[in-house]
Amino acid sequence: MSKTPHVTIIGGGLAGCEAAWQAASRGCVVSLYEMKPEGFSPAHRSPYLAELVCSNSLKADTIENASGLLKQELRLCGSLLLQHADRTRVPAGTALAVDRERFSCTVTEVLSQHPKVNIIRQEVTELPTCGTVVIATGPLTADRLAARLQELVGSEFLYFHDALSPIVEAESLDRSRIFSASRYGKTSPDYLNCPLSREQYYRFVDALLAAEKVPLHEFESLIPFEGCMPIEVMAARGRETLAHGPLKPVGLLDPHTGQQPYAVLQLRQENQEATLYSLVGCQTRLTYPEQKRVFALIPGLENASFARFGSLHRNTFINAPRVLLKTLQLKDQPRIFFAGQISGVEGYCESIATGLVAGRSAARYAHGIDPVVPPPTTMIGALIAYITESHGHNFQPMNANFGLLPALGERVARKDRKQVLARRALEDIARWIAKTDEGYSELFSGGASSAVYGGHSAHTDRNASVER
Repeated sequence: MSKTPHVTIIGGGLAGCEAAWQAASRGCVVSLYEMKPEGFSPAHRSPYLAELVCSNSLKADTIENASGLLKQELRLCGSLLLQHADRTRVPAGTALAVDRERFSCTVTEVLSQHPKVNIIRQEVTELPTCGTVVIATGPLTADRLAARLQELVGSEFLYFHDALSPIVEAESLDRSRIFSASRYGKTSPDYLNCPLSREQYYRFVDALLAAEKVPLHEFESLIPFEGCMPIEVMAARGRETLAHGPLKPVGLLDPHTGQQPYAVLQLRQENQEATLYSLVGCQTRLTYPEQKRVFALIPGLENASFARFGSLHRNTFINAPRVLLKTLQLKDQPRIFFAGQISGVEGYCESIATGLVAGRSAARYAHGIDPVVPPPTTMIGALIAYITESHGHNFQPMNANFGLLPALGERVARKDRKQVLARRALEDIARWIAKTDEGYSELFSGGASSAVYGGHSAHTDRNASVER
């Protein structure tokens, strides 16, 4: 082709960064728009791209778990973000957790140095009127652009609320009351565990229910996502809910007593230096003073210093089954693709997966080739099938889970089912990768494995003030 294809990507989060890498690695010049540090959403505070605003955990990393299978598929597909998640991981048992700042910093550095990526630090308020576009503005899309998108899709936006867990400083913890362990001792003792007696647990629950919450805006109603439920909402469902949920003590023995506690609040390492820990499952919209007071009732957290308080924020997404093709293209305007949480997936790796597919598909479209998506027997393909083929009525975002995958065509023992499904998925994703790159690879300047990492960038990040 005489002219190099161009792709515009709006949003520098997980999905947008992955889409930019995939499109640039397939011969397209990419303009990646990110409004930070010109403007920040209520949940963002870092100037880096690919910021993790909730937990630093990308969840399980074994293929017998749906999230782990999704990660392995992404690795096989040459995901930039999974590569750097692996490089910046911190101890988290069988989960993949990362040093959030190092992760975002390295992704920013690599994309800034790619010769086909131009990072433009400004807020987008109007959509491009022509050309190939990937919209990956995330669940906190700025108001002016959200209004334009609402006009674009021709239907009302849906929303729910997402919550963040507090992060505390390690040196402020009372280690005499905390023990290190993973459940059942199956892995290294990567979690810090705060044991609660029956009396301590009930005192904590009662304080949680009585504590002052941050009020919602007048135009909002609380529609929490089940997978990221505020801890006080869970507690309101019954006094034992937390003891059977995020504070369950199963598989943990307190070495001080030799007994299983009545409840356990776990802390997960946030950075490689182990100076920060997040409170697992403690997403909340309590006011900041109330968070300090209520969480101080947990043994070991009496004098905890908070590096970040928990918070609740609005999460916006489109009614994907009504407006998107299975290729993540807008039905009425196929030059426009959607990716990330705004497309109707929930979770870090799920956002990365849609970014990967949208970036590849946008590159194909820009090259004049029909976009394709992985088969529904893969976790990536199953997620995309869910968000584009579900009933549009009462559509809700979805995490990766084995229930999305088509049934096996053979009888398999229940204990072996997930392993067989995972094996089929990995075989099918490998065939899809080989097939989709066959026949037009000469159009690309290099695959994901050969894209430039070095400092010979023709296009650089316009925000020189961002520290590298």
